[in-house]
Amino acid sequence: MFATYLIGLREGLEATLVVSILVAFLVKSQRRDRLPQVWAGVGLAVVLSVLVGWLIEYTSTSVLARSEDRELFEAITSVAAVVFVTWMIFWMRRAARTIAGELRGKLTEALAVGSLAVAGMAFLAVIREGLETALIFYSAAQGAAGDSGPLLALIGGIVTAVVLGVLLYASALRINLSTFFTWTGALLILVAAGILKYGVHDFQEAGVLPGLNHLAFDITSTLDPTTWYAALLAGMFNVTPAPTVLETIAWIGYAVPVLLLFLRPARRTPAPTATTTVTERGADTGTGTEAEAASTPQRA
Repeated sequence: MFATYLIGLREGLEATLVVSILVAFLVKSQRRDRLPQVWAGVGLAVVLSVLVGWLIEYTSTSVLARSEDRELFEAITSVAAVVFVTWMIFWMRRAARTIAGELRGKLTEALAVGSLAVAGMAFLAVIREGLETALIFYSAAQGAAGDSGPLLALIGGIVTAVVLGVLLYASALRINLSTFFTWTGALLILVAAGILKYGVHDFQEAGVLPGLNHLAFDITSTLDPTTWYAALLAGMFNVTPAPTVLETIAWIGYAVPVLLLFLRPARRTPAPTATTTVTERGADTGTGTEAEAASTPQRA
């Protein structure tokens, strides 16, 4: 549940910041008449994301009859989710300095075209986060089939993100988004390592990869799977007491280098001071819209 809450919080806050930039720009530009189109685009992106999530779940449980096919489908979606997580974390770090200006520029162009263009621009700005959330959530929650806990946790994370975004927009809250996204990014990398390990196990059960019965170690007597801390490790990072050799290689081979790259020391470069609020004034001057710049570590 904590893993899916983290996914909802991280992805939800990124989407909320994007929407805040668009709304703030329209308000400051005296174009409130275009706000309904922005909300329409955002709403359509949310609906489509939910539909994609349902379609993935339906395909796994109802379309694929053979267990081998289901295992293979889950393995492929797990690998895809890891790719999305990795790309999202590093893309956001690289694009944080320019994303606000790019969004304002695209919205200006859309305003010149018409209402549909504004709605389409808002849709495209949010749909990426929504599709990522659907795919990552499905992969992270595979071990809890039939349990509504992960879904409730995901919704809780999204609701928390929306509340934080509204407070930031209203200048009622100031938080260090750089630190927040650094910690959540590192945790998501560990979650992604667990998803990759789960995917390797599914490939082994589907017969695509060998070594299903070749264990790297077995510490079941020390790490009792029935204890709360073992359940937490398994649910959060897919750390299990008896993994196969390939699962262990996959977990370490992904987590160690990606964490080192993500947490490597920053190279000092001149940069404008970033703030942690999204305000109407920021939509015009750039001070508030640099919230994204503060949302990820500023590294080379």
